[in-house]
Amino acid sequence: MPPVVAALAAALVLVQFGRWLIDEQADLQVLLWFAFVPARYGGAVPIELVFPGGFAADVWTFVSYAFLHGDITHLGVNLVWLLAFGTPVAWRFGTARFLAFFAVTAAAGALAHFLTHPGELAPLVGASAAISGAMAAAVRFAFEQGGPLGFMRGQGPEAFRVPAPPLLRALRNPQVIVFLAVWVVLNLLFGASSVSSSFAAGTIAWEAHFGGFFAGLFLFPWFDPVRRQA
Repeated sequence: MPPVVAALAAALVLVQFGRWLIDEQADLQVLLWFAFVPARYGGAVPIELVFPGGFAADVWTFVSYAFLHGDITHLGVNLVWLLAFGTPVAWRFGTARFLAFFAVTAAAGALAHFLTHPGELAPLVGASAAISGAMAAAVRFAFEQGGPLGFMRGQGPEAFRVPAPPLLRALRNPQVIVFLAVWVVLNLLFGASSVSSSFAAGTIAWEAHFGGFFAGLFLFPWFDPVRRQA
């Protein structure tokens, strides 16, 4: 496991553990400061509800929501997928690129959620969008010959450094097609669920998963330090 993935997983656990130690009103303030709430940008908001943080919070909640989770199951599932797919991407990108990629795909997920739920009061929480971005990034190289999941599977660090093909060529790989099809179907079936919060029914939204995934799929070359195949 790369140190950056271990540190990120530890941060997710510590944040959730800290929320368990505070009362409901304090947790409400945490959500108001750090969850992504579309109503913050315009919508029907109860008169007694005030979003703190001003313009800065309008910006940072596009990423900070990824560190909040609905419950232990939500957190546990995300940790499993983070370790599985964040690991190869972090070994390939390095610490700085991986953290930037995590932030960008989290923001893309929040944007997708905002566009499909304008004015909604329910808070978006969870690292699922950013982890979906890591899944998409892994797809770009993992199934290549010499890659960690490809035909003639590679071994050791070099498996994470195989050159990635252009996207259109990658989409001709049957393994990639199967992975994408399964991912889309599973997200449509199970991606939408709700969790309770202090002021609304929280949302773990499949739209955010799609936003993070396709951002990771298309933006992968911007972060990839390995020279791409011709």
